[in-house]
Amino acid sequence: MNVSVSQLPGIGQKIEFKTAEDSMLVLIVHHTGKRELYFFEDADSDEADFVMDLTGDETRELGAQLLGATYQPVDADKLKMFKNQIVIDWVKLKPDSPLIGKTLEESEIRNKTGATVMGIIQNDEIIAAPGPDNLLTANDVLMIVGKKDQVNYLEAFCKGED
Repeated sequence: MNVSVSQLPGIGQKIEFKTAEDSMLVLIVHHTGKRELYFFEDADSDEADFVMDLTGDETRELGAQLLGATYQPVDADKLKMFKNQIVIDWVKLKPDSPLIGKTLEESEIRNKTGATVMGIIQNDEIIAAPGPDNLLTANDVLMIVGKKDQVNYLEAFCKGED
């Protein structure tokens, strides 16, 4: 992929993404925060095949989805390389979990289990790479990574089974 960035005086910034298949995405970020996304099936075309206007929140959500915040396809051959030692799993915090009302830092999840919280689905919001101040609430879904025993221990830890 070829990425180029250019300034648009009085407007903002233009970011072009050209693919190996000779298609192109163009993102225009206006000084006002407005974003326009253009798709060109043929990178040499003068007219976009489709155009979308996006808010800042929509752009962040699209970015999170592209980064795999909620779904990451797994190549079976790569899984064999890890020999089932590295696991990505999702744990739902039940209303009676002792972690409810604590921040990630206060919960000491990583210190106590060795597993890492990579993301949180909180209501309809997706928090990619949550910080230590993120508050854990009932029914949050934690995206975690670790060795199988660490993930199992975290599941028990979330239930208060220390």
